Amino acid sequence: MAERKKKTTARKKTSARAGFTAEEKAAIKERAAEARAGRAAEGDEAVLAKIADMPEPDRTMARRLHALVTATAPELTPRLWYGMPAYAKDGKVVCFFQGAFRFKTRYATLGFNDSARLDDGTMWPTAYALTQLGEDEERRIATLLAKATS
Repeated sequence: MAERKKKTTARKKTSARAGFTAEEKAAIKERAAEARAGRAAEGDEAVLAKIADMPEPDRTMARRLHALVTATAPELTPRLWYGMPAYAKDGKVVCFFQGAFRFKTRYATLGFNDSARLDDGTMWPTAYALTQLGEDEERRIATLLAKATS
């Protein structure tokens, strides 16, 4: 009988790991809605509205990051991607901001996709943890954006 119980427990753990969290499911649903909305999910207005809905401190970081990206890399188009601010070139997301609140993590993330030209040898970072966004971080991000869009 004890053996049977172990199998059931193992099965439950496996299926729980294979499923998505509530936050992940919400992100998937937002992405599907963005795809249906098409161009409506693009532009400053859509991104700024999403940023306004974020809790602090993510809202302040996202606003500053949005201003930095639009000033430093005006060739990138602001858009929503999985319910988060993202910036695309030729229809491909180059970078994105994921607030800490999104997946209940201890830091926000600035990520770069493979369309960003950050290649540096055979290994390089594509995501950065953000706990605050000061002048030093803004300079580093501006440098990354210049390289990513070159």
